[in-house]
Amino acid sequence: MSAVIKPEWISYSQYVEQERIAPTKSEYYAGEMFAMAGGSQRHNAISGNTFATLYAQLATQPCRPSLSDQRIRISKLELGTYPDVSVVCGKPTSDPIDPDAITNPKVLVEVLSKTTESYDRGKKFSFYRQIDSLDEYVLISQDEPLVERFKRQPSGEWLLTVFKGIDSILDLPSIETSLALSDIYRTVDWTEGEAPT
Repeated sequence: MSAVIKPEWISYSQYVEQERIAPTKSEYYAGEMFAMAGGSQRHNAISGNTFATLYAQLATQPCRPSLSDQRIRISKLELGTYPDVSVVCGKPTSDPIDPDAITNPKVLVEVLSKTTESYDRGKKFSFYRQIDSLDEYVLISQDEPLVERFKRQPSGEWLLTVFKGIDSILDLPSIETSLALSDIYRTVDWTEGEAPT
């Protein structure tokens, strides 16, 4: 029987130093680094379309979207992560240990994949709910025109609204904008049997 080797614990500062020189991105949680896999062509098209549409619509507002190179830091959870798209309104707040990371996103978007869906729906969403500034969490399917929006309520609970079908419109009231699913899924190559409905 071989011994289980426990990963070496590293500090968040060490993680930041390594991230600055690493050829690929890693997330950080509670002393461990986790390498991130590259996205599929469909994943990249959906996240790129979502960013581009938000960027155009928010051009005259004090809110700015970022793609997945923007790190989010949740210091009380010892977490550094890269959502597929994030939106910050007003001045971005940086983490004192990690000036490249922002701590005050208003909207976070994840494009679901088979390997990350359970994490994005479960533990990652529980982490994101600890961000005081976060008002909306959006999950986008790669397999069909389907978007789920979780909106924080005044009570602190999160209300789920589902937008299904290529003709649906995703409303994002916290940033006073909306996205057509036809724009989110623009250029997506649906294989036979996966045509949008």
